[in-house]
Amino acid sequence: MNLARLDLNLVVALRALLEERNVTRAGQRVGLSQPAMSAALSRLRRHFGDDLLTRVGGRYELTALGQVLLDRTSTAYDVLERLFSSRADFDPARETREFTLVASDYAVSVFGAELARVVHREAPGIRLRFVQTPPTVADDRATLLSAVDGLLMPHGVISGFPATDLYDDRWVFVLADDHPSLTDGLTRQDLADLPWVTYQRTYDAPAVHQLGMLGVEPRVEVSVDSFHLLPLLVAGTRRIAMVQARLARLLTPSAGVRVAQPPYEAVPLQEALWWHPVHTHDAGHAWLRETAARVGATLPRLHAG
Repeated sequence: MNLARLDLNLVVALRALLEERNVTRAGQRVGLSQPAMSAALSRLRRHFGDDLLTRVGGRYELTALGQVLLDRTSTAYDVLERLFSSRADFDPARETREFTLVASDYAVSVFGAELARVVHREAPGIRLRFVQTPPTVADDRATLLSAVDGLLMPHGVISGFPATDLYDDRWVFVLADDHPSLTDGLTRQDLADLPWVTYQRTYDAPAVHQLGMLGVEPRVEVSVDSFHLLPLLVAGTRRIAMVQARLARLLTPSAGVRVAQPPYEAVPLQEALWWHPVHTHDAGHAWLRETAARVGATLPRLHAG
C-alpha cells in the first residue's frame, strides 16, 4: 500500500458514510454536496473492491467489509486528528485541548482525581476524559493506545510501549468486619477455601493471576468491572477480595470491611502512564506526562502493614 497515493480526505468521508449509512446525511456531516459524497463513495468502492454500503429495501446496510472497516476507520480518524493537532509549543495556561486517558476506577480514585485538581489549577482550558479500561486491554494494545492519549496501568500487564512511572502500591485482601472464621490472619488454605469476588472476568482478574503463581485456584462467586464495588460485595458475607492498598485505605472506613495482609510475599505494583510512540514528541503530550509524573511523586508514601 502506497500511502502517498491516497487522499486522506477519504478517511473523513469513509467514516461519515459508514456511521451514517446514508450518502446525503454523510455529506451534510462533513460539508460535502450529495454529488461530491457520491463521488467519494465511488472512489472508496473502487479502492476496496467492495460496495461497502448496499441497499436493502428503503435503507442502506453495511457489507461484511464495511462492518469491519467501521471500527478501524474511527480509530484511524482519531489517530490522524491527534497527529495533525500536534504542536511544537504548548502553553498550558492558554491551551484548550482534551486528553483522553484509559483508566480503571481505582486509578482515577487514587491518582486521576489529584491529577484533575492540578490540571484545574494550572491549565483551566484543558479537559481530561477518563475512559474505563476494557477487559480486552492486553489483546490489541497498539490500536487502543493509538486512539487515546494514555493508559494508566501497572507494569506487568503490557510492555513494548513507552511509559513513565507514577506511584507504587501493593495488593491486600478485604473481608467483612464480622467475618465468622478469620480472626488470626489469612492462610493460603483460606484463599483456596473462601468464596471470591474478583475484578473483571474471572480469567482476567489480577487475583487469579496472583494466586495462580502460588498454585491456588480461587473459587469465584462474583466478578465485577469496578474495584470500588469489591468491598461492597464482600461486606456481610464470607467472601474475600483482593484490592490495592491505596484504594482499601479510601474505602474500608465506610464499607464494613477490614484489611488483611497476604500470607505470602506480595508482588509490588508500580503504576505507570503508557502511551503510543506517535505522541512522544508532541509538546502537549509531553506536558501531560510531566504533570502526571509530578502528581504521582506527591502522593503520600504507602506504609507497610
